[in-house]
Amino acid sequence: MKTLSVVIPAYNEEAGIQNIVQRVLAIKPELAQIGIDELELLVVDDGSRDKTAEILSKMEGVRLIRHPQNKGYGAALKTGFSHAKGELIGFLDADGTYPPEYFPQLCQEACNGGDLIIGSRMAGEKSQMPITRRIGNLFFAALLTLVGRKTVSDSASGMRVFKREALERLYPLPDGLNLTPVMSTRALHEGITMVEVPIPYNERMGRSKLSVFRDGSIFLQSIIWTVLTYNPVRIFGLIGLSGMSVAALVALGLLITRLSGITSLGPWGVAVMYAAMVSGVAGISIFALGTTFNYLVSLFYKRPIRQGLFGKPIFNPSLDHHFGWLGILAVIGGLALGGVSLALGISGWEIARLWLYLLGSAMGILIGVQLTLYWILMRVLEELSQREWK
Repeated sequence: MKTLSVVIPAYNEEAGIQNIVQRVLAIKPELAQIGIDELELLVVDDGSRDKTAEILSKMEGVRLIRHPQNKGYGAALKTGFSHAKGELIGFLDADGTYPPEYFPQLCQEACNGGDLIIGSRMAGEKSQMPITRRIGNLFFAALLTLVGRKTVSDSASGMRVFKREALERLYPLPDGLNLTPVMSTRALHEGITMVEVPIPYNERMGRSKLSVFRDGSIFLQSIIWTVLTYNPVRIFGLIGLSGMSVAALVALGLLITRLSGITSLGPWGVAVMYAAMVSGVAGISIFALGTTFNYLVSLFYKRPIRQGLFGKPIFNPSLDHHFGWLGILAVIGGLALGGVSLALGISGWEIARLWLYLLGSAMGILIGVQLTLYWILMRVLEELSQREWK
């Protein structure tokens, strides 16, 4: 016998709670057709101040769980998860925006091997989602696709089904509305099989509790911080590469300018050079910091996790193993350039012709020292990581 436990968090939902409960209970015949014999419906009243709990207490087929005080959307869901008995656990909002009639389709995907099945509002043909929320969801889906290296169309959908055994790997989860994007982000990095099923989306009954800007910023922070706990180099590496790319483009432009016979820089040229040098040094530092953090993260996990900037090794051994000789080479190059520049200055060259080379010399030495120090630190962390695995 297979059971689906559906959890509905409810906070001041007297206008629509009866309707959504009746719709959930009505899907029992469709669930039976795909081999799910029992439906358990749990509604967690999250400290409602209206008649939500009173309405639920009079309905059959519902298991009512109450929070004395409002704890948040995520907290209500986690309370429901802890009380659920089913092998499959699903959830949806109480406001009527999500169609419970699609639970059989989500459960079918779970029976076919999926661990976390998401009802995608963005992939569904019929959607009444406000334009501001649609834009926000597209942005968060694109961000999660970028940092997670797997296409996701709806990272924050509030209608899902997952296998009970996946719950331990999805925890910890936050207490707020950001539970769903964090769940999606953790699932990607934990290697949980995630499947999306297109669903329609309707306007909610009653006033929305979601603040586009406040909750949007929380969603953004949640995704980034969750990625940093798994694969820091994915974010720091992309930022670092962007900074180094800016420096490389400016250096190429400077070389072309010199070859064209232009040997002086105006105010804008100096400003661009300044920005390029800051971007270059900062980019290398941030990139190296990301790779170092990856070693630190790996020390805390007892099993392999998805890490790396591009998802698969480009260098063998990995690029961080080359930081040592690259750093030494940068120091030697910087010292050589500085020595030649100083010698030319002593011999009579004007400082206006040498300042850029001296600046480049200092930059090369500092970058080299940074790379060498990071290389030493990562070799120590690598040794500690290998001891941990043994």
